[in-house]
Amino acid sequence: MAKEKATAFFCKECGYESAKWYGMCPSCHAYNSMVEAPKAPKTASGAPRTGARPIPRRLEEIASEEGDRIGTGSEELDRVLGGGILPGSLILTGGDPGIGKSTLLLQVFRNLARAGHKVLYISGEESLRQLKLRADRIGAFTGEISFLCETDLDAIAELLREEKPEAVVIDSIQTMSRGDVASAPGSPAQVRECTNLLLTLAKSLTISIFIVGHVTKDGTVAGPRLLEHMVDTVLYFEGDRHASYRILRAVKNRFGATGEIGVFEMTAEGLKEVPNPSAFMLNGRPEGASGSVITGVMEGTRPLLLEVQALLTRTAYGMGRRTAAGIDYNRVSLLLAVMEKRLGLSLGDCDAYVNITGGLRISDPSLDLAVVLAMYSSYRDLPIDASTVVFGEVGLSGEIRAVPMIKERVQEAARLGFSTAILPKSALRADLGAKGMRLIGAANLEEAIKVIKAE
Repeated sequence: MAKEKATAFFCKECGYESAKWYGMCPSCHAYNSMVEAPKAPKTASGAPRTGARPIPRRLEEIASEEGDRIGTGSEELDRVLGGGILPGSLILTGGDPGIGKSTLLLQVFRNLARAGHKVLYISGEESLRQLKLRADRIGAFTGEISFLCETDLDAIAELLREEKPEAVVIDSIQTMSRGDVASAPGSPAQVRECTNLLLTLAKSLTISIFIVGHVTKDGTVAGPRLLEHMVDTVLYFEGDRHASYRILRAVKNRFGATGEIGVFEMTAEGLKEVPNPSAFMLNGRPEGASGSVITGVMEGTRPLLLEVQALLTRTAYGMGRRTAAGIDYNRVSLLLAVMEKRLGLSLGDCDAYVNITGGLRISDPSLDLAVVLAMYSSYRDLPIDASTVVFGEVGLSGEIRAVPMIKERVQEAARLGFSTAILPKSALRADLGAKGMRLIGAANLEEAIKVIKAE
């Protein structure tokens, strides 16, 4: 009698495993997310352990590896990673197709090889000829860099144990497969088991491994969400792939600050760093136009100046439409309600459009005041002085609340030549270090409106 093949059900959102199918995942509560896949064979649980017994160590006995970071040759990427590549780390890179994930990693590995490091680029999607054509567009390659086209991760693991490179790229994890997992490449079981093997190799052989991950239409990495929990760092490319700029954001980093960003520009020779992203984001802003306000936000530890644009116009359909790009739609609706209540404006029959230029999506609450002033400027057709920067959180009572890292925002504005800053009155102090800048504090929206009218 043939032995029945053991199967299991996995949640493609969180990786939850069950012996039976559920309409709703018991772990993440996602509907219709359970998929069937054969179980991976497991070792006997009662087998005696061979080898040395594991010995726990005290904290003072463990040497710190913070000084062992490897520079990538890209200051923007080093900033996002927290100072460079930490040996033995597992780094996941995701983003839309064609946005520049493979290009950036190819450039980084060229820099590592030039610096004398032994690196290996493994592609499961491109042939060696395609890799060479892309490499020729980037520039000359020297040093110990090798290329391999392979999708069998077991064979790759044997190669890594023999060659012991310092850094490896797996492009992409959805194309890799293991022979003991009886499912198609890219399935939740394959992605989970392949990532687990790469994690073991990275830690045991002290190899830094970059994993390229496909993304779904929602922008998240395809496969079980467990993938993001297993790796040390998760990097996401943001921005329109048809535009020239790219933003690399760290959404998880065990060895650095979460939320750091790096700004790149796509050129014919590959990705080029943008050392002054504030000036880059403000390039081409209109002068003397209503509905345009400059604000200062914090992305990780970096202050960034952005332009907030708003357009309010009477609707022909009785009920106003609200559209938001780069900011939460519900936040814009809340701010419109505050303006109606606290400023006495009638905005129900107005279409409201708010846009954060540069392609960034901002969740910093310090954006509130700039959004309100931009919408008021458009509603009254009142241009705001182009040398003025504003930031502050707006409460439901119309008060302007303090935001963190005021000093860094003000100094960034002063460095770029802004002469006036409207900020929360509670944040005014003498040590902001704003040379030549006029700091104006506003306790509520009424005071902020008076300031822009007087400018």
